[in-house]
Amino acid sequence: MFALLYPIPPPLRFAAVAVQAEAALEARLAAPRTIARLWQDAVARRSEQPAYLIEDGGTWREVSWDEAARTVDELAHGLLALGIRKGDAFSIFASTRMEWALFDFALGLIGAVGAPIYMNSSPTDVAYVVEHSDAVGILCENEEQRATLGDASPRHVLTFGDLDELRRRGREHAREHPRAVDEAAAAIDSEDLFTYIYTSGTTGAPKACMIRHRNYYAMADCVRLMDEFIGGEDVMLLYLPLAHNFGRLMHLLGPHLGFTLAFCPDPYAVGDALEAVQPTVLPSVPRVYEKIHSAVAAKFDEATGVKRRLIRWALRVGRRVSELRQAGRPVPWPLAVQHGLANRLVYSKVKDRLGARFRVGVSGGAPLAREVIEFFHVLDVLILEAYGLTECTSGATGNRRDAFRFGTVGQALPGTELRIAEDGEVLIRSDTVFAGYYKDEAATREVLGDDGWLHSGDIGELDDDGFLTITDRKKDILVTAGGKNVAPQNLENALKTSPLVSQALVVGDRRPFVAALVTLEEGVPREGIEEKVQALVDQVNRNRSRFEQIKHFAILPRDFSADEGEITPTLKLKRRVCQEHFAAEIEALYA
Repeated sequence: MFALLYPIPPPLRFAAVAVQAEAALEARLAAPRTIARLWQDAVARRSEQPAYLIEDGGTWREVSWDEAARTVDELAHGLLALGIRKGDAFSIFASTRMEWALFDFALGLIGAVGAPIYMNSSPTDVAYVVEHSDAVGILCENEEQRATLGDASPRHVLTFGDLDELRRRGREHAREHPRAVDEAAAAIDSEDLFTYIYTSGTTGAPKACMIRHRNYYAMADCVRLMDEFIGGEDVMLLYLPLAHNFGRLMHLLGPHLGFTLAFCPDPYAVGDALEAVQPTVLPSVPRVYEKIHSAVAAKFDEATGVKRRLIRWALRVGRRVSELRQAGRPVPWPLAVQHGLANRLVYSKVKDRLGARFRVGVSGGAPLAREVIEFFHVLDVLILEAYGLTECTSGATGNRRDAFRFGTVGQALPGTELRIAEDGEVLIRSDTVFAGYYKDEAATREVLGDDGWLHSGDIGELDDDGFLTITDRKKDILVTAGGKNVAPQNLENALKTSPLVSQALVVGDRRPFVAALVTLEEGVPREGIEEKVQALVDQVNRNRSRFEQIKHFAILPRDFSADEGEITPTLKLKRRVCQEHFAAEIEALYA
């Protein structure tokens, strides 16, 4: 009423607004950088975009932010009713589903520490995480997961089927203690632990990386600063395991950036989900892109006559356009016209596999061969390779839509420093660097110095423009009997570009020469395969030094398998296990 009788003059009104805006900004900057705050800010925006897409009875259903916020609040109150408090570890043992994500945010709101477990983990691995993390509870997807716990069962064991009852208890708790969740969230400090992320154990028992609230907030916020990468209008299809840092980051990015997340719990259903959801962004490990590349390349090779000539013409056009775009140069209009025609006749057939709205792919978790990335770019599909590790909360570098260089893993992310040590190891320093390994100070000291630099264990090179190239893992480098250092992943990636090859393992440490174990793609006929693989090996060896050339190879009778413990949940080879399982084949190569 006072303002109506005595209106504020315009200059004073604007000044008042400016002061309020400045005060709001200062309050925001002063607020703890926690995952609880990340979620609360996302809910407060009240975006009109759906928060999530989930498959429900064969159809995809939208989940609003109001529905998601209500669920998280009730779950958080329910956890408090169970006696879960700040600092308590709680495991999640389930596939990539919305229930996983919302329960994770509920834990984050009350300051509990998540201890996620991969869905395909053995009972021994499940018991290890539960016991090592001192978990007071575990959320399982179903009774089958619950049954695997055995004697490892913690105090509280829930399944997705119990969540409705937990929410009911949460509503009762909220009526009695309406401010309890807000007070718990306010008590969380940015230095408090948000989660334990267990390494995939490629070189031994998994280690628990202690990730603080500020680590994950900083990780999500640095992606926010990359405006051209992803925005609120995007739809992301997420199939990656949420127990892995890559998938966990994507699930946290959804609320932070405001885009819609579509959950695909079955990695083998990604093709159907791409068609149904029509996402604009697909984060993936290299294996999915390698599979698509192999399938498309095989189809192209089968073409004959006019169709074959059309494909060759389209690939020539695409290659010229790709070269210009990589160089940052404009595409002349005559070539642009040809490119548009090639897109309608050839490229679009490949794009249909990814969905009509597909805008960009992101590859991480393991190296993706340059040949595969370039193949997609020739077909007008951009895949951006990024790099990081669990110990720096997922990402350290990344290619971008306006700054990419194939064969590299991109430039440092905002707020990240890179340095190459004298022995070639990549060192990383940023707010995302973890607090250390839980219950393992010795291992922490090996990778994290007092100066804050994280020793990645990867060998790499920085060019003049700051693009990082990873040449190999420091511990994976082979040293032949002649004292020569060989990077096996370079050779393995080159072999896997062939539509014939599913997996490749290069060996030769302390041996007189380099050799390889090769597995075939499903359906590849065995007749004449030795000659075909030999031709591939000859091609890979071309232009390589003699000491790093593959001298002999063996074609294995089966593929490397997660069931046999030979690959991690993110489809990386466990070298030691593979070499133990196929020791006889390796010895035969050197007989």
